[in-house]
Amino acid sequence: MTLTLAACGGDGDGSTNASTGSADAGAASGTVRVIMEEVPDTDIVKEMLPAFQQAHPDVDVQIEALPYDQMRDRIVSSFLASDPTYDLIVVDNPWMHDFAQAGFLEPLDDRIAAIDGYDHEDFSQPLRDIASVDGTTYAVPFYNYALALVYRKDLYEKAGLEPPTSLEELKAAAAELNEGGRAGIAMQPQKGYKIFEEWANYLFAAGGKIQNDDGSIALDSPEAREALQAYIDIYRESAPKNSLNWAFDEAIRSVSADKASQLISYNWTLPTLNAEGDQAGNFALAEVPGGKAALGAWFWGIPANSANKDGAWAFVSWLTDKAQEKERVIAGGAPVRDSVMQDEEVWEQGFGEEYYTTVARILEDAAPLANGPNAEEMINVVGEQLNAAVAGQTSVDEAISTAAQRAQETLDK
Repeated sequence: MTLTLAACGGDGDGSTNASTGSADAGAASGTVRVIMEEVPDTDIVKEMLPAFQQAHPDVDVQIEALPYDQMRDRIVSSFLASDPTYDLIVVDNPWMHDFAQAGFLEPLDDRIAAIDGYDHEDFSQPLRDIASVDGTTYAVPFYNYALALVYRKDLYEKAGLEPPTSLEELKAAAAELNEGGRAGIAMQPQKGYKIFEEWANYLFAAGGKIQNDDGSIALDSPEAREALQAYIDIYRESAPKNSLNWAFDEAIRSVSADKASQLISYNWTLPTLNAEGDQAGNFALAEVPGGKAALGAWFWGIPANSANKDGAWAFVSWLTDKAQEKERVIAGGAPVRDSVMQDEEVWEQGFGEEYYTTVARILEDAAPLANGPNAEEMINVVGEQLNAAVAGQTSVDEAISTAAQRAQETLDK
């Protein structure tokens, strides 16, 4: 789907205006072609385009929204083209290192520093860390999809339960709520990215880690084996039957349709679940057991071969400025600025103080699935082994040993 505003020609010089927090409205012009994922946050950005056009009438933003699986190939093709398809992209965190090292992304430090009052330090620290490669900032946070426990508070209250703080408590809560045709928990054990994304929270809860400080793989550990065994036990005892190939969509539909009591998923699923379906209003958010979450995030990046870098930066700096970030989050967008998560007006007009303060706690020490070269490939390599163990095709010990070996080989390519 493409949303197009009135087109104008030409490029700008990228000068800045402190009062607007973005490139001066008269400096940037021309078309900015954007690729984004088909998610609720993209819809919110589209709804904000008329306000952007008022501030920048000479910039024409065209958004193409695609399913996640189609995005990377399209983006890389544009990077390599003499006539690029996109002037502005969203960057998934596992792509950041590879894109930056290949010279595909425009460094943004000078542009960020040129805007008085932009307050780049206000973005959550773990998000800023991902966007920095070898000391250079290549992207600006757009939205976070750090994982959380999304649970039915009515069912928890009826059973006298509190949100679990350990894997043992999660297993017990899922087993107790697994009754009456309703599964105790919906999971996403689909081979590859999805199971690793979910299981990483179990790994952190068990005290394990994915990589050492030097970037080497740290998965071959007793903690990783404990976490995988706990994941398998909970899946077999309390998850919906025949859900081995489920991903995010199937899990959230199960919870929304009153077929499951809870799930570990993106924190921004809470507003969606509470807005739609028969169970709307019954869901609450808590930190994952153990308190350390897997961190996913999208970032705004400007391709090095963008045909309109000034127009792209005008849009990015406007949208991610504190004022627009506040409006985007109130409309339902996933927050990335600390100040917005602490804003009482956001609490009142958005989804309440508890939601935003919980998200802030989640982001404090959340950790990405992988850092370094070939990160996305590494994630999928590990996820294949995890799924095989859940399916009973290999043992827990063999799955972890093989996953660790192949993950290291992937990073060392």
